[in-house]
Amino acid sequence: MKEYEYIFFDLDGTITQSEFGIIRSARVALEKMGVDSSSESDDDMKKFIGPPLYNSFHDFYNMSEEDAEKAVKYYREYYEVDGLFDAPLYDGIKELIYKLYDEGKKLFVVTSKPAEIAKRIIEHFELDNKFIDVIGPDRSEKSPSKKELIERAINENDIAYKSKVIMIGDRKYDIEGANAAGVDSIGALYGYGSYEELKTAGATYIVKKPEDIADNII
Repeated sequence: MKEYEYIFFDLDGTITQSEFGIIRSARVALEKMGVDSSSESDDDMKKFIGPPLYNSFHDFYNMSEEDAEKAVKYYREYYEVDGLFDAPLYDGIKELIYKLYDEGKKLFVVTSKPAEIAKRIIEHFELDNKFIDVIGPDRSEKSPSKKELIERAINENDIAYKSKVIMIGDRKYDIEGANAAGVDSIGALYGYGSYEELKTAGATYIVKKPEDIADNII
């Protein structure tokens, strides 16, 4: 087994069970855009977890560029007031983060959520002292790929060897981004992706619970 030094965590669906605030915020934004989402179940709405917000509105609802940008604005207006912290930590994730930190691993959050918001969430759960950095897009970026974000984390932190990096995430975007960036990955089944999705995307490892992650890192 490889020894990994740099551990990249996705946020939504990997550290936090973020569906509650995300789904409510997406429904509010759709309503303001004149889209009735009442026929879509909460499970259907989980499609918002993983891809960049702009992509979700643009691709899932065939919105124009202008309308997708407007929907993102409505989403964030609601989410940053009423949805931000409606995202409990997964059972066992805090213990995992502490364990990896105590083992001397260098921890990062790499997320499609704007970095400014992700930092607030990490601080809210008092995990900010365990992570070296939180990497995410700024508000002006529409749809950076996970590959771009992983490469940004590597370059901004002067990581010399990609073989020492592993990306942990629950959706194909995390796994495909890791593969494209040339790093290994762990697919988190406890999040929002299926085993088939993570396997097809090419995850190096697939785990059922947060506590299983350490077995592939330490």
